[in-house]
Amino acid sequence: MQKKTILNTALSITLALASFSLFAHGSHSHSHPQSEKAIQASNGIFNDNEVKDRKLSDWQGVWESINPLLLNGKLDAVLEHKAQKNKDKSVDEYREYYKKGYATDIDMIGIENNIIEFTQNGVVNSCHYAYSGYKILNYASGKKGVRYLFECQDANSKAPKYIQFSDHIIEPQPSGHFHLYMGNESQEKLLEKLDNWPTYYPYSLTDEQIVHEMLYH
Repeated sequence: MQKKTILNTALSITLALASFSLFAHGSHSHSHPQSEKAIQASNGIFNDNEVKDRKLSDWQGVWESINPLLLNGKLDAVLEHKAQKNKDKSVDEYREYYKKGYATDIDMIGIENNIIEFTQNGVVNSCHYAYSGYKILNYASGKKGVRYLFECQDANSKAPKYIQFSDHIIEPQPSGHFHLYMGNESQEKLLEKLDNWPTYYPYSLTDEQIVHEMLYH
């Protein structure tokens, strides 16, 4: 069966973004060798002065939530790999952990020219977003993370007013996948959110390719 057909009806900027997504798969590929600094940063180890501002174009493209893959069992190989490698949780415990982490009703996201479209239960809402800087988070584990903050510029939009990207990258570079924190209260409230991080991969990837990315990159 053809993988997901909702793109044709769910995004009002479908043609532009769908064609771009094919290009984005190449530009967002993990196949390029990473520097030691980038590898360290992706593991939460970096100096604060190494963090750089980024533009929304780093996340340009069409993206899909991987929550459905978790719920239908297609990420079981990933859960098994994590359980065997880390030995800190069982497969079932990892499944529950990611059910909470990936939970979202935003199925698809399209990003182009500083406009983000959110597909939620078949309904599309969009807004023009402006950059609000970044925040460095210090975790109890001793590791660090960076969130890139953006704010919706249309008071009448039903899209999330505040959003924060986290993709384990700390300088300008096209993203391969990302976690997106969304809310309407404040950026500060979103920074407190640590247990729910809806995660998005390029729409152009097959389910099998997403699993491969998660296992080997």
